[in-house]
Order: sequence, then C-alpha cells, then structure tokens
Amino acid sequence: MARKALKLASWTSMALAASGIYLYSNKYLDPNDFGAVRVGRAVATTAVISYDYLTSLKSVPYGSEEYLQLRSKIHDLFQSFDDTPLGTASLAQVHKAVLHDGRTVAVKVQHPKVRAQSSKDILLMEVLVLAVKQLFPEFEFMWLVDEAKKNLPLELDFLKEGRNAEKVSQMLKHFDFLKVPRIHWDLSTERVLLMEFVDGGQVNDRDYMERNKIDVNEISRYLGKIYSEMIFVNGFVHCDPHPGNVLVRKHRGTGKAEIVLLDHGLYQVLTEEFRLNYCHLWQSLIWTDMERVKEYSQRLGAGDLYPLFACMLTARSWDSVNRGISQAPITATEDLEIRNNAANYLPQISQLLNHVPRQMLLILKTNDLLRGIEAALGTRASASSFLNMSRCCVRALAEHKKKNTGSFFRRTQISFSEAFSLWQINLHELILCVKGLKLADRVLALLCWLFPAVL
Repeated sequence: MARKALKLASWTSMALAASGIYLYSNKYLDPNDFGAVRVGRAVATTAVISYDYLTSLKSVPYGSEEYLQLRSKIHDLFQSFDDTPLGTASLAQVHKAVLHDGRTVAVKVQHPKVRAQSSKDILLMEVLVLAVKQLFPEFEFMWLVDEAKKNLPLELDFLKEGRNAEKVSQMLKHFDFLKVPRIHWDLSTERVLLMEFVDGGQVNDRDYMERNKIDVNEISRYLGKIYSEMIFVNGFVHCDPHPGNVLVRKHRGTGKAEIVLLDHGLYQVLTEEFRLNYCHLWQSLIWTDMERVKEYSQRLGAGDLYPLFACMLTARSWDSVNRGISQAPITATEDLEIRNNAANYLPQISQLLNHVPRQMLLILKTNDLLRGIEAALGTRASASSFLNMSRCCVRALAEHKKKNTGSFFRRTQISFSEAFSLWQINLHELILCVKGLKLADRVLALLCWLFPAVL
C-alpha cells in the first residue's frame, strides 16, 4: 500500500510541476527508492527474459535446479548478459548484453507482475483521489486517474514503444544531431525490447559536457528544435524527456555533438485543431500580442484564467508576459517571485487543469521537464529558444493554409508570406545577437530605423 501511495504522490507532483510550480530540484520521485523492490531484482529480471523468450516460470521454485537450468538458456540468445541493470524505474529496467554476432544491445525488461498490479494501482489512485476530493472539494484531480487509465497500458506494450521510436526517427531524420536507437524486432516482445546500445552522458550533466568539449548552448538549441518540431509541426510528442531519457555525446565519426532520445513508451498525439491553436498561442506569447493570447488561451479551455494559463506555459510572471518573454531570460528575482506566489493559486491551478484539453496535460509536463534541463544547463528561456519555436509555428500554420486551398496563386502567396515571416525572425535574432555583443549604438539605431516593425 505504501508503494502505491508513493505512486500517487508521483502523479500528483507531476500535476503540480505541470501547473508551473517548479522548484528546480531535478529530483524525481521513484517508488523504487523506497522499499525492498530492489532486493533480488536482477535475478527476477533474468527470469522475465527467459519467460518471454522461452517458457513460463510460474511453477518453478526460486533457486531450484530447474530454475538455474532455465536461467542458463539465456546463453542461447546472448553471448553475454550483464545482470546489473544500467538503469531502473517503476515499470522496467535496462541491461547491457552482447549478441552472438558481436553486436552490443540494450535489453529493456518489464518488471515481474507489473501488468497484474497496474489495475490495482489505478484503483488505489482513484480511491485516494476521491478521498482528497471529499476533504478538499475545491481541488479537482480526477483527471489524474483518467490519464493513468489511458497512458499506463500504452507504456506496458514495448512493441508499441518500438514503433514509436521508429516513427519519430523517420519523422525527424533531417536532424543530423538526433540519434534514436534502432530496434531489434526479431528479439523483441511486448515485455522485452531489444535495441541498439548507445552510450552518453545525461543531458543535465554539465561536467560530462565540459570534459567532452560539448557546448551546452548548442545542446539546448538542439533540444528546443527537436521538441518544437514534434509539438508544432508534427503533433507527435515524446512526453518523458527527463535527463535519464536524453543523453548527449560526440559522434565518433564526425565529432559533432549529438542528442540521444531514449524511452519512447509515452507519446502524445495532438489533434490538428489543438496543434494549430497552440501554434497561434505561442506566436502571440512570443510577439506579445495580448489580445490573441487571451483569444487562443480561451480556445484551449483557460476561460477567465488565461493570465494564469500563460504564466504556466511560459513559467514567467504576468508582468514578463506583458513585456515580452523573448526580450530577456528569467531572472533570479522573478523566479523567486513565481515560487513564492505559486501556493496562493493552487485552487485556480486545479480548476484550470481540470478544464484544459487532456492533450495539454502531457504537454505541460513535457514543458516543465525541458525547463528543468535548461535550468541545469543555465540556458533557460533564452530568446533563441523562443525564436526556434516561432519558426516552427510559422511553418506549421503555413502548411495548414496551403493544404486547405486549391488555388496555386493562393499557395504561392502563402509561401511568400511564410518566407518573409521566417526572414523577419532571422533578422530579429541577428538584432538580439548584436545587442548581446554590445556593438556600436549607431548600428542598432540604423537597424531600428530600417526595420521598426521587426524591433
């Protein structure tokens, strides 16, 4: 029961993080850290692999001769298999192994009894959420249960995870700085996933990057480009970018920095209507069009709480939203103000989360995990990241307009408008760069005179 309560606490902490109450601790609640689940896990995991590939262990006593014989059959599949996991979480753990043809692979294995326990976990969560509702009627957290019922079965199907990995790899193949491990389908099942072994340092490990001469600003830009493309252009979003699932390394062949994206079990598929409204909203936030911020926030279910919604999305104060979030990164003073005032808005946050589209919940979680990485790298909320988002929004909206017109003239007109908007963004980025370098005031004055609308 205690472990299940911790699982609920983990979901609740996600909800609070998604609502903008972000404490920058970069510590994630893992039920495996609290109890005896680690005891005997390596042996149990080996048993699960044998079960999926070979036979059932239900009636085999632990430690018996029959058990040891069954365990030895793993050698039919692997030249070597490391019992010590590379990483572990509440649903699965990953082991390093070598196939008989010499290829090194990562073996992701679902923990024993996870499937059987999942329905009980959800039932307990539902009971606890209802109890919280009785004690605190102003808090609405039933959406936690709804999301768990929808997402947990998806995360338990490792074949679906493999298909997600292949889809996002194909979708973002134009990014030469992104690596998604290849899947070995011939040795994968619903509970065991074999993939190419790829090493690297965690994306929030500045020491690793310094040792390997990897530019943290470049990594932050890459990460922003990857997620902007997924959210705004494709509407297919990897929703668990915590540091353990995002690695960085230098490509052995080219020597260029590379991001490795792992754990593809949890994706959010955005409807076209949601994606386009979200594009419009972010465009309005970046370019400080407050009327459209209100309009598109309300289209996304925020109602009269649209100022709070804007602050949750950007993790900025309402004053900063009105002044322009792309003008300057967040300051320590503003950050402290947000954290100190967050508790005063818990009832409104709860109400808001209960009314926005369910697609928004995982997007909010993803946003906060990305901000945590940016905070660790010291690149949080840079103007460059906002401008990359804006480029993706421009492209997505233009593509939608071209798709919905049969006129060649109109499509050409849209393409020219798209090119001009992208040129404006590039110019704006150049101007910000010039300002950052503190070049001569005359250059800035000339640019301001030539392009007042952009500035």
